[in-house]
Amino acid sequence: MKKIVTVLVLIGFVITLAVIFLKPVEIEQSDVNLLKAKYTKEKKSTVDHSKFAVLQKTFSKPQQVTEACIGCHTERHKEVMASNHWNWEREEYVEGRGIIYVGKKNAINNFCIGVDGNEQSCAKCHVGFGMTDQLTAFTDQTNIDCLVCHDQTETYTKASEKGGAPDMTIDFNKIAQNVGTPKRSNCGVCHFFGGGGNNVKHGDLEKSMFEPLKEVDVHMGIDGVNMNCVSCHTSENHMMLGRVYSLSSMNRNRSTCEQCHGNNPHEDGILNEHTIKVACQSCHIPIYAKVNATKTYWDWSTAGKLKNGEPYEEDDADGNHTYLSIKGTFEWGKNLKPEYIWFNGTADHYLLGDLVNDTSNPLKINNLKGSYNDKESKIIPVKIHRARQPFDPINKMLIQPKLFSDKYGEGALWKDFDWSRASEVGMKDVNLPYSGRYTFINTEMTWPINHMVSTKEKTVDCIECHTRNESRLAGLDDFYMPSRDYSPIVETTGKLIILLTLLGVLLHFVVRIYASRKLNGRRK
Repeated sequence: MKKIVTVLVLIGFVITLAVIFLKPVEIEQSDVNLLKAKYTKEKKSTVDHSKFAVLQKTFSKPQQVTEACIGCHTERHKEVMASNHWNWEREEYVEGRGIIYVGKKNAINNFCIGVDGNEQSCAKCHVGFGMTDQLTAFTDQTNIDCLVCHDQTETYTKASEKGGAPDMTIDFNKIAQNVGTPKRSNCGVCHFFGGGGNNVKHGDLEKSMFEPLKEVDVHMGIDGVNMNCVSCHTSENHMMLGRVYSLSSMNRNRSTCEQCHGNNPHEDGILNEHTIKVACQSCHIPIYAKVNATKTYWDWSTAGKLKNGEPYEEDDADGNHTYLSIKGTFEWGKNLKPEYIWFNGTADHYLLGDLVNDTSNPLKINNLKGSYNDKESKIIPVKIHRARQPFDPINKMLIQPKLFSDKYGEGALWKDFDWSRASEVGMKDVNLPYSGRYTFINTEMTWPINHMVSTKEKTVDCIECHTRNESRLAGLDDFYMPSRDYSPIVETTGKLIILLTLLGVLLHFVVRIYASRKLNGRRK
């Protein structure tokens, strides 16, 4: 009898292990196959652009290509000119401000600070040509840059500091005849290099994502599902899903994990309960900047130093700039654990001309809102970029200096290396006062981490958060977390429940033995 019981227990144990370890793998593999079938199927164009006569004539300037495009795609230019990619701003409701326009035109960041007065340089990442300090590119439909998003040859290149114009050595005809749905290369050429270099801004978007392995990103890995940016960031009428919180304030038109994975993606009910207050990314992106380092600190106050009268640079062993005369001192990090915040999908931003009354604490350039008690809030992983940037202590506002000019003597910091003159000219360009004095204050800018999703085996372990020693969530102290926080009432109650449970099991065991012996005695 005992042998039979033992065998049955072993069989039950093996079956339990099989259910625990095998079933999820089978489900995950099935999901992967479905994703592969959906997203890796090659899209075959029904149009051969090389046969269009209008695209076979010689193009001497990029505007001629655009004219040819909208000659057939007659209404597309109107969609582009209504998009955020074109206008660099959007209408937003911001608590305390009402309905306003927010975007690159009026938002300050703590990387290259601002666009106004520096359009010729910044417009390299605009979907247009001909940008001027009067922003005239926004009004001319022939200045739309169709090829930067739709080139399939991967040979299209924007020129540096030319107001968004392309490199004029490229083959316009070849590119115009080979266009299609945007690829990672089309998106990444701007979004991977924002802020003046690779992985400067986001931390989870950089050049390794052109062709990542699934160990870097399980969705975009070329050895896995091999998804493109537009697989998640879908578009309708050239309006893309997804908004970067350096500029956006409202929780709308987002690209989310749930749009593919649903609201209950796990077999384990406890894990699904976590998703009520914990964003998917918090567990599935344990580290970011996996391949190349990201900038974590930027000190503008050290900019302007010269050697032998000339600007210079210093680099670390990986080639990352640690000092540039035009920009100051930098710090970088690789394989970083995110910081964590409560976030409800809304944000506020420092806008040109806002007053700063408290300089004892770092100024939040973008304030992502949320708390434990806010039912819309979830814990999300973020990169917080810290900086020290120019500030007018009399007028109590951040300074937007003039940075770029192709000529000396116009006050541009990157040419003349004069902070006072650059501040004066820059603030005049944005129609704001300058007191004649400048100093530097600490700022913080928060970037949600959404990419570089790890494989299931490398997700965050429970103990990394539910621990009293170096918990990932140590900075979120507005709620009680088991095993991280100590509460005498909870701890005593928990111990009492465990004790009563053990006593109940022991009592049940004794009763069963007693009943079994009594039953056997009757049988005899």
